[in-house]
Amino acid sequence: MGRIYAVPISGVAISAQQDIFEITAATGRHCQIHQIILTQSSEVGDAAEEGLHILLRRGTSGTTGGSGGTTPTPVPRNFNDGAATFVAEINNTTRMSGGTITTEECYAWNVRVPLVIIYPPELRPQIAAGIERKTIELATTPADAITISGTILIEEFG
Repeated sequence: MGRIYAVPISGVAISAQQDIFEITAATGRHCQIHQIILTQSSEVGDAAEEGLHILLRRGTSGTTGGSGGTTPTPVPRNFNDGAATFVAEINNTTRMSGGTITTEECYAWNVRVPLVIIYPPELRPQIAAGIERKTIELATTPADAITISGTILIEEFG
């Protein structure tokens, strides 16, 4: 087993489509996604309820990563682990583009409840070393700004 890292997003107001998470594997180090959790704290009444589309997308063959967000430092789950070598970005308002982009999974997220995706070992999405990136994309424009928090757990190995 490799090293597992958390990439959190905390209390961010989102009002447009974007790549909520983007993970790019480093050369020589593969990654896989263990878990994705998204929650929101601003749409709390029946009238505020929304259904949003969330996509897991893979970029290969010359894709360009998104921009406009931030690059947080992945947090090791084991205090003895060193720094991650993959690149994590959050809230890229300009989404991944160009090259070959494939949608791997689609979800309809009712924002009144958390979106929790925990992958069993044989179904964990892989990110090939040095040639691939994955995004968790908000593919629907919210009716109004929603405040999102969440975490993606990434294992790095190789």
